[in-house]
Amino acid sequence: MKKKITRALAATVFFVVLLLLWEWVYRARFWSPVLLPSPRQVGAYLVTAAGDGSLWSATLVTMRRLMLGYFIGLIGGLPLGLLTARWNVMRDTVGTLALGLQTLPSVTWVPLALLWFGQTEAAMLFVVVMGTLWSVVIAADTGVRNVPPIYRRAALTMGSKGLHMWLTVILPASLPFLVSGMKQGWAFAWRSLMAAEIFVTILTGFGLGQLLHFGRDSSAMDQVLGIMLVIVVIGLLADKIFFSPIERFLHRRWGTSK
Repeated sequence: MKKKITRALAATVFFVVLLLLWEWVYRARFWSPVLLPSPRQVGAYLVTAAGDGSLWSATLVTMRRLMLGYFIGLIGGLPLGLLTARWNVMRDTVGTLALGLQTLPSVTWVPLALLWFGQTEAAMLFVVVMGTLWSVVIAADTGVRNVPPIYRRAALTMGSKGLHMWLTVILPASLPFLVSGMKQGWAFAWRSLMAAEIFVTILTGFGLGQLLHFGRDSSAMDQVLGIMLVIVVIGLLADKIFFSPIERFLHRRWGTSK
C-alpha cells in the first residue's frame, strides 16, 4: 500500500511540474501566445466545450467509430493469427503480409479509403480496421509461439492432443500475449481513427479528430491542445481500467510476470 501511495505521489508531482513548466514557457514568450496558449486557456476551452455539449458529442461519435472498427479488427485478426501460428504455410503467406502491412502508417490508408468509399462512415471504418487487424494477427501468432514447450509436453503425456490441447492448454497459456496484442491493436485503432477523422469530413457526425482539424484551420491552439489532452486521457483510461489489470492477472496466473 505504501509503495502504491509513493508511486501515485511521484506521478502527481511529475505532472504538476510539467504543468508549471508549460506555464513558464508560456510566460517566457518563447512562442507567440497564439501558437502556445497557457494551461488556463486550454482548461477554459475544455470547460466551455463540455458545457455546450460539443466535447461530449464528439467523444461519443469517436468512441462509436473506434469500438466498431476495433472489434471488427479483433474478430478478423485473432483467428488469422491463430491459424498463422498453427501452419507454417499461413505464416509464410498471411504472416508475411501482416508484417508488411503493419509497418504502413495509418494515414496511408486514408487516400485508398476515400477513393473506395468516399466521404462516408465506411471510409473511417475501413481505416480503423486496417490499423487494428494486422497488429492483432502478429500478436496472436507471437503469443501462441511463445507458449513454453513444457506445457505442450506435459499435456501430451496426459493424453491431450489436437483441438483439446488448443482449447485447454495453448489458448489459455497464450492469453497474456493475446491481451497485449489487443492493447496494441487498440493503440493502432486510435491512431488510425484520428488520421481518418482529420481527413474525412462527414456532416452526420463530427468526432474528436474533426474538432482537432477545425482548431488547426481556425488557429485555435487552445482547442487543438485541449482535444489532444482528451485523446491522451481516453487512451490512458482504457489502459488503466481495462487492459493493464487483465494483463497483470493473466501474467500472474501463468507465471510469466517479471
